[in-house]
Amino acid sequence: MSRLRYSRKAAVEHLRVSCPDVATLMRKKGAFKLQVNKQADLFVSLARSIAYQQLSGKAAATIYGRFEALFEDNTPRAAATVGMSVQQLRAVGLSNNKALAILDLAEHHCSGSLPSSRKMAGMDDEDIIQSLCRVRGIGPWTAQMHLMFSLGRPDVMPATDLGIQKGVQVTYALPELPGPEQVLDVTAHLAPYRSVASWYFWRVVDD
Repeated sequence: MSRLRYSRKAAVEHLRVSCPDVATLMRKKGAFKLQVNKQADLFVSLARSIAYQQLSGKAAATIYGRFEALFEDNTPRAAATVGMSVQQLRAVGLSNNKALAILDLAEHHCSGSLPSSRKMAGMDDEDIIQSLCRVRGIGPWTAQMHLMFSLGRPDVMPATDLGIQKGVQVTYALPELPGPEQVLDVTAHLAPYRSVASWYFWRVVDD
């Protein structure tokens, strides 16, 4: 696991100064510990995100572990996945839709239709999201997870994520669970370090 490209100190200080509510949250939850695996293969990163969609961390980790076990050295590879059947993938616990999504991802990866890591380095967040969303089963949330945890982008706010919505609700004492648009509105002042704020909002749900 490698370090973030942006300064942890600068990000935390910006949030502390910009928002008293988030400053209080950070004091309660401690040091910012998000780690980014910039060396991860794009296929591995996205396949993992697909497996984790709409599942608790423990359940998703179990299913993804079974998926990894299908490969030599427990390392998923797009080329090997292309030859698998939906039934093989469903046997490890993946839903039919997720199995189809991972197969489509493998085909896109092998065909070279997805941008390389080098090309992504020069793309803005929205362009990356649009490129990745061409793959079946990959929507904005999955692409945003890649931005945060594989590319180390500093200003991602996954507003459709239920955990983020709950974290925002608690942090700002909102009477109802906020929708995506309200999350983006309420957290706009946290830019350009909304990835850091997102990490803290998830910590609220962990409790």
